[in-house]
Amino acid sequence: MTKTILITGSTDGIGKLTATKLAAAGHHVLVHGRSQTKVEAAAEDIGAPVDMFVADLSDMSAIKTMAENIKEKYDTLDVLINNAGVLKTQNPILDNGHDIRFVVNTFAPYLLTQSLMPILKPDSRVVNLSSAAQARIDLNAMKGGAQLGDMDAYAQSKLAITIWTREMAKSLSQGPAIIAVNPGSMLASKMVKEGFGVDGNDLSVGADILIEAALGDRFADATGAYFDNDSGAFANPHAAAMDEAHAADVMDVITSFVSQNS
Repeated sequence: MTKTILITGSTDGIGKLTATKLAAAGHHVLVHGRSQTKVEAAAEDIGAPVDMFVADLSDMSAIKTMAENIKEKYDTLDVLINNAGVLKTQNPILDNGHDIRFVVNTFAPYLLTQSLMPILKPDSRVVNLSSAAQARIDLNAMKGGAQLGDMDAYAQSKLAITIWTREMAKSLSQGPAIIAVNPGSMLASKMVKEGFGVDGNDLSVGADILIEAALGDRFADATGAYFDNDSGAFANPHAAAMDEAHAADVMDVITSFVSQNS
């Protein structure tokens, strides 16, 4: 059965390869990127009919606009893959004082998911890109009150998306399923090349697990779960995600930021 699937950050890396594989399998793919030029280039490379959406995920108003455009065009969305992410950039602190890693990796997918909830069905799935790199969150830094190094900010933002995956799933017992996935460590993405200076491992390792998480039976009842593709199994995330007080504090920061900036 053909599914309608939105993949954020699908102009390169794992997102683009996932989009290419899904489109080749006959699914209707919505490609997203930061610029029209990048989205059009990706669509040409994918080589199958796709729909194209442009939004800067560091801009909450742009996310809301994109979500409204999607809802105007589609009555239902079968899968949302929150793939877009930032590790290293020349200017990590945005004009509003917030770290782009928290904004793009944590806040943006939360807002997009909430904004698209009216067209996500009970049997739809939201697949959130987590990471093996996870670290307890400095709440002050998450609020924009302190600056972190690249890897610290990235690891904390990835724990934060894993936390909101778990917490949102608890509030949506009737679906859609919301699942956090570490697609694999040190894959051959632009992020890994820029961040670590290495070519990385086969991107298909990551793309294939995202496709399984989006469509496979193994993930049908996995809402709130974390899948670690390095071990090939469902696993517990970082212990801080299981700390109810820490998770509640993180959720307060996320909901406060989203309500104030969208």
